[in-house]
Amino acid sequence: MSPPLRFLTLPFPVLWWPSPHFTPGRPTEVDLIVLHYISLPPGVFGTGDVIDLFLGRLDPRRYADYAHLCRMRVSAHFFIDRGGRIHQFVDTEDTAWHAGESAFEGRARCNEYSIGIELEGDEIHPFTASQYTSLICLCRALMLRYPGIRWGRVVGHSQIAPGRKKDPGPRFDWERLRRGLEKGGDTERG
Repeated sequence: MSPPLRFLTLPFPVLWWPSPHFTPGRPTEVDLIVLHYISLPPGVFGTGDVIDLFLGRLDPRRYADYAHLCRMRVSAHFFIDRGGRIHQFVDTEDTAWHAGESAFEGRARCNEYSIGIELEGDEIHPFTASQYTSLICLCRALMLRYPGIRWGRVVGHSQIAPGRKKDPGPRFDWERLRRGLEKGGDTERG
C-alpha cells in the first residue's frame, strides 16, 4: 500500500507505516510544521524501535526505559531516519499525536493544526546531510499543499512546549533549513 501523501510530490519514495495513534480528520486548517528529534534507546540510531513506538508494538523487555513508553500512544506524520529515508505514519489530513500539551502564538492544541516531523537524532549528534535534504523536500511539498505554512510557521517542539521539550535541539541547523527552503538548496541525497 502506498502512503497517503495526498497532493504531495516528492522525488523519492516514502515508506508507509499506518499508525493506530491518530484522530481522523482535522478540526481546522493545517498551518504549522513542528520538528522533533527522537532516538530509541536514547542516543542509539537505526534500531527500528521508533517505528515500533509509533505503531504501538514497542517491546518493553528490550530496554528498561521502554516500560513507560509502551503505555504511550504517540505518533508523528513523518519520521526521517539517519539515511534520509522518510517514513509516514499518519495521513496529513488526519491529526497525529506528536505535540502533547502545546501552544503557538496563543493558540493551544498544536496537534490539531500541525504536521509533526520527527528526525532520528538527539541533542548531541549533528543531523545528517541526507536528513536535511529530505526534510527540505518534505517541507517544500507540505508548504505547497498547505499555503498557511510559511517560514515562520516551521518550528521546533521546544517553541510550542517551552520548558517541557527541547527538540530539535542545539545541533539542529535552522539556517540550513531556511536557506534550503528559500533557495531550493540541498537537493542531493547523500
